[in-house]
Amino acid sequence: MRTLLAVVGDGMAAPVLETALLVAKRFGSRITGLNALTTEYAVVFGGEMGFSISSEVDRTLEREGHDRREQARALFTSFMRQHGIPMGAAPAQGPSAEWREEAGRQNAVVGSLGRVFDVAVVERPAKLASLAEATLEDALFESGRPVLMAPPVVPATIGERVLIAWNGSSETARTIGFAMPFLVQAQNVQVVSVEGGMTPGPSGEELAHNLARNGITVIARHVAARDRTTGQVFVDEAKAIGADLMVKGAYTQSRLRQMIFGGATRHIIMEATMPVILAH
Repeated sequence: MRTLLAVVGDGMAAPVLETALLVAKRFGSRITGLNALTTEYAVVFGGEMGFSISSEVDRTLEREGHDRREQARALFTSFMRQHGIPMGAAPAQGPSAEWREEAGRQNAVVGSLGRVFDVAVVERPAKLASLAEATLEDALFESGRPVLMAPPVVPATIGERVLIAWNGSSETARTIGFAMPFLVQAQNVQVVSVEGGMTPGPSGEELAHNLARNGITVIARHVAARDRTTGQVFVDEAKAIGADLMVKGAYTQSRLRQMIFGGATRHIIMEATMPVILAH
């Protein structure tokens, strides 16, 4: 976890920066703050064909976009200065930061650029069908790398008490591999599986047994749902143990199915109160 792509867009950037800082202090990481700028064109009535592109609206949107970019840059620079994180040339040891600007739609830029970073840090979406959700999903499906989702209120630590939301799937297995830098340093790791929420695959006890071979302090628990969805159980159990990180494979079911019927990933994306590391 030495290279972090922190998305500083129009949404809630402060939790993203706070989460990235926790990781950077833990691993001596380089934080790259990213802002992607795109101009949206407006269609207005008038002109020979009944509609036209308004150059005045175009200029206004471009100005607003650049204003938002300046605000994002100022926020990032001020945050790093406040926390004593050097910007520019990276020191031999310890966390550092740099600012990066790209043209294009935020979700597409993150999905592409994220391929060369250890993890992309993004905000937890405040609502469905938003730019924040599109950014999270493109990072998951296009980057090939893990995503660290920052909650609205960031805990004081990250990776000390970890809940692994185990369902036996290859997606979760892949996410655990990405999360190993956290797991080997954690004080307490709990593998939680849910009755009725498993895919065909190894049990939580088998996973815990093999994680322990890596020197990880870990236990496994199989929990009854009791009229709750699998996603609700994972969030409830994470809160109950005071987890400051959840590890979850994303979209074991298809995205479309989860959009229509709901699913554990979708519930966690909208409701988790702790950072969540996700991969598909």
